[in-house]
Amino acid sequence: MAKFNVKTDAKGELRFNLVADNGQAVLSSEGYKAKASLLNGIESVRKHAVDEKYFEVKEAANGKHHFNLKASNGQVIGTSQMYADKSGLENGIKSVMKNAPDAELVEV
Repeated sequence: MAKFNVKTDAKGELRFNLVADNGQAVLSSEGYKAKASLLNGIESVRKHAVDEKYFEVKEAANGKHHFNLKASNGQVIGTSQMYADKSGLENGIKSVMKNAPDAELVEV
């Protein structure tokens, strides 16, 4: 089962990774100072991940691709890893759409 892994980083900020069934992190958050803000971020991912219009595809200078998941106000709520090609990116988006709504919350 997919999960949101929550941990505190070296700066003392809370972050989450959406981890798919295969153990791969498919979406990562920004740093949050308060747990309530982090939980709101996770709920926003669950809400927006079901609609492709909230996914923004980007291409880096090196030709690799990644995507951002944005809230309805345009704020980035999660960023993917870099993908070597478009098919990998498309699979990443499908994974977020499938896994985010029901992913459990796990503090690591």
